[in-house]
Amino acid sequence: MGANELSALLWRERELLELLVFKLDEEQLLLSAGRTRWVQHATREVEQVLELVREAGLGRSVEVAAVAAEWGTSQDATLSELVEQAPAGPWADILTAHLTAMTELIAQIRSLRDVNEQFLRAAARYTQESLAGVDNQATTYDSRGASGAAATGARLFDQSL
Repeated sequence: MGANELSALLWRERELLELLVFKLDEEQLLLSAGRTRWVQHATREVEQVLELVREAGLGRSVEVAAVAAEWGTSQDATLSELVEQAPAGPWADILTAHLTAMTELIAQIRSLRDVNEQFLRAAARYTQESLAGVDNQATTYDSRGASGAAATGARLFDQSL
């Protein structure tokens, strides 16, 4: 294993992060359009991509440790530390490009996640308010056909007769 394999893993991780951006964007479109019927499917897809990203991150960590040992630095080096220790040649630029792209993708993911969370909270609040209003309006009828709900509020009686 070496820098070539690390670069290939970083490409794969970038592709997965882009897919995650797409899935979060898709979820946001469903939420903003009020298409709650499909939100559970979109959320499940987001979770599946997140699992793939976790697995890719684990593979990257292993490969970074191997490349770090090969380049004579600490095996628990981060990708940015590995860039600093890269030998002369194109590897510093290649790894920097990967790091920059991944940082931008993670910023997009955070932004989409925050907006989706706001949509979900608003939807939950709206649902709670709707259900609270339904409970107050529900009434039953007694044996005489009169509503079982007690009348509340002000009443106006016509006493002109």
